[in-house]
Amino acid sequence: MANVSIPLPRHGLSIRYSSTKLPCFKTSPSILRVSSSVCIVGVSELDESGNKSELFNFNGIKGVACGILAACAVNSAAFPVIAAGQRLPPLSTDPNRCERAFVGNTIGQANGVYDKPLDLRLCDFTNEKTNLKGKSLTAALMSDAKFDGADMTEVVMSKAYAVGGSFKGVDFSNAVLDRVNFGKADLQGAIFKNTVLSGSTFDDAKLEGVDFEDTIIGYVDLQKLCLNKTINDETRAELGCR
Repeated sequence: MANVSIPLPRHGLSIRYSSTKLPCFKTSPSILRVSSSVCIVGVSELDESGNKSELFNFNGIKGVACGILAACAVNSAAFPVIAAGQRLPPLSTDPNRCERAFVGNTIGQANGVYDKPLDLRLCDFTNEKTNLKGKSLTAALMSDAKFDGADMTEVVMSKAYAVGGSFKGVDFSNAVLDRVNFGKADLQGAIFKNTVLSGSTFDDAKLEGVDFEDTIIGYVDLQKLCLNKTINDETRAELGCR
């Protein structure tokens, strides 16, 4: 996979493209615009003449090519590891299944491929400050697990299934949490600073006091997130909810 580097000015930019295709996009963006706070990605399809615009707002870029990362995430299907109507596998009988989180999914990639399912359901990682940082937990099953107060900075949880999990006060700064299902999870006081959340869902999740500073999130995902009634006014302003 080729590396792409785009230098971006600090205060903003506006770039207009023709119909030339770019990496990670099925269609071509016509405008890139940078402002402040949350990085928002929105996509619309081109019409027959290829002239219809797509709008991408890239905000809060802290030394990272936010546009490229978010665009790649949008190009991937936004779905959790467990599809609607699909049953979860039986709970693992591995006596050390919870400790496997400290090693992580060693061959897991952002697409959720793994050598063995990472089953962390019902595990208790409360106040774990060392062993989860920077780990790859792609496609992990985390429902009904406890991570309250844990340090999960820079973790990769692509396509994880965290329905009903407890993540109160968890620090997810600089983490990659794309396409995670946080349905009915308790995320009160969690920190998503400079975190990739494109494609992640928060249906009926508890989001009181959550910090979304410089979060990278899809435009449609943001609209759904703003419907959550537990988000306070300060957080709504931070996200740009209307």
